[in-house]
Amino acid sequence: MTIEAIVARYGLAAVFAGAALEGEAAVIAAGILAHRDLLSLPLAMVAAALGSFAADQAWFHAGRRFRNHRRVAAFRAKPAFARAVAAFERHPIGFIFAFRFLYGLRTISPIAIGSTQVSPRLYAIVNIASAACWATLFTTIGYVFGEGFESLLGRLRSNHHLWWLVGGLLVAGLAFAGWRWYRNTRA
Repeated sequence: MTIEAIVARYGLAAVFAGAALEGEAAVIAAGILAHRDLLSLPLAMVAAALGSFAADQAWFHAGRRFRNHRRVAAFRAKPAFARAVAAFERHPIGFIFAFRFLYGLRTISPIAIGSTQVSPRLYAIVNIASAACWATLFTTIGYVFGEGFESLLGRLRSNHHLWWLVGGLLVAGLAFAGWRWYRNTRA
């Protein structure tokens, strides 16, 4: 079952859960469904913002409460954790606002921030503002480009040559990501 089908079937609850667990794809799918009048765009934005906010609050409090637990310690051993803490120390409020937009730092950042001395109240205030901006951006992308996505999928169904192009781009992207991962693990 595709993300779009799950969101269509379960509605705003799926948008909330998708924003909390998966991220952009579920929220863009909600925007596409709002474009089709299957969901309310403002309610999809609210559900996405609340889902993202709730997940990041939970990760923040996990980092705060369980900072010495072995799983949090395993996160702290990762290079991304050190990068997140360093970025947070340079620009605390800016980093709290921006981390959800930074690929590769979305999950680890709230844990890293939770392990610092930042006020839970400050984190919550900046987090809700950031979640609202993030949800608005990605549901709007789905809404505005929904017709284009549908048109592209329609063309892909009828033209198998485009499937080869999409498959080739996907393989190239995966090969590049694998090469970067291999290079970074050897360093």
